[in-house]
Amino acid sequence: MTQTATAPAGRRINRSTLYFFGALGGILFGYDLGIIAAILVIIAKDWHLSGFQKGVVTASLSVGAMIGAAAASRLGDRLGRRRAIMAAALVVIAGTVACMLAQNLPELTIARGVIGIGIGCSSATVPTYLSELAPARLRGALASLNQIFIVSGILIAFLVGYWLASTGNWRGMFAGALVPAVVLLAGLTLLPETPRWLVKAGREQEARAVLVSIHQREAVDDELTTIQEVIRLDAAQRGNLRELWAPWVRPMLLVALLLAVGQQFSGVNAINAYFPTMLVSLGFTTSTALLSAIALGVTKLAFTAWVVFVVDRWGRKPLLLIGNALMFVTLALTGFVVLDVHGKTALGVLTLILLIGYLAAYELGWGAVVWVMMAEVFPLRVRAAGMGVSSVVLWAATGIVTAVFPIMSDKNALGIGHSMWVFAAVNAVLFVLARWLVPETKGRSLEEIELELRGRHRVQPPAAGEVSTVTEV
Repeated sequence: MTQTATAPAGRRINRSTLYFFGALGGILFGYDLGIIAAILVIIAKDWHLSGFQKGVVTASLSVGAMIGAAAASRLGDRLGRRRAIMAAALVVIAGTVACMLAQNLPELTIARGVIGIGIGCSSATVPTYLSELAPARLRGALASLNQIFIVSGILIAFLVGYWLASTGNWRGMFAGALVPAVVLLAGLTLLPETPRWLVKAGREQEARAVLVSIHQREAVDDELTTIQEVIRLDAAQRGNLRELWAPWVRPMLLVALLLAVGQQFSGVNAINAYFPTMLVSLGFTTSTALLSAIALGVTKLAFTAWVVFVVDRWGRKPLLLIGNALMFVTLALTGFVVLDVHGKTALGVLTLILLIGYLAAYELGWGAVVWVMMAEVFPLRVRAAGMGVSSVVLWAATGIVTAVFPIMSDKNALGIGHSMWVFAAVNAVLFVLARWLVPETKGRSLEEIELELRGRHRVQPPAAGEVSTVTEV
């Protein structure tokens, strides 16, 4: 028999629907990240864009996303995770329409920034939503659905870009984002709020109904009691940004920031956004470059789907380390190929193979695992604030990479080959930092992770009206 959860309107929905629509926000993230790759190939010629201008219009999404991610914390705590995602979908719809109507580069840049606000809010809220709904034994796999939908969105964007490239209809490429946004908005009307937010809001019966849909019935009382205990410990103080620097929370904040910065400085969105442009500069035709991008998208989706089946068995940390090692190798080899291979056909094919290998390694580790872990490591009281800060930093790193890469990869600067070596060096550093700092979180409930943090730093349960105390070990 299929387990169900009570929806807001009193209807009952099955678990597959719950997780499908809960992760659909990733489609918006992926599509808007991916579609600019095809659009740039067209408007760069029509509008005679310089490398700096390409970087500006690409990075404008990240600037907006920083604003959206910063607002996500307050929205998520006040409105609930579900309604915050609904608000994000509405903003994406408005921004997409503005992009379709843009007549020049400034208008397009501003409209992309509006889309970014919605994407940033969604990216900070969807992983939290999924992690708070998922049972511990499946949390890594179910939260990884978000990454599957992100790479699915990127693949769909590459397909749409290839399909419309011959027509030059870049406005139609933008319009494709309306479909997942509308479907997400409609689907969220069927979904429940997370049990942890409901308990915080004093709606325990609704929380119990959601928990019944997630756990076996006999585990519901224990789970509800654990949530209540964590909320009781948090009751003396309201979660805020200052608390993220509390001694017992600070290590997890540093881990989340390492994951956020590392995911982007590893070079992924330099490849995602400029992959067709790079291939054209290496001798591919526009059509072949866009078709090659589809192969890249298929590879990303296949490896992300595979991670869903191993993340809760292998663990988060091993996947991060394996991904770093493979990314280092493929990027280093790409640099050698670009600098030393002179035949255009061989150069293009070898570069294509190595970059596909790089993105497979990225999805194996830092692609799926980062969003899972950022939503796992923070205590409940500051989870929304922590995800907001982490997402702001992640989007800032995205903006830096996407803005700088067209300039650094120019043949009059570092060039593509040396740029790949820079990213390879970053991945070597990330391997060392991840091995040293990142904990393993597989197989433990969010409450168990928090209680372990409290115990490690001897955080005393506060008495009524008092502020909690911390005794360093």
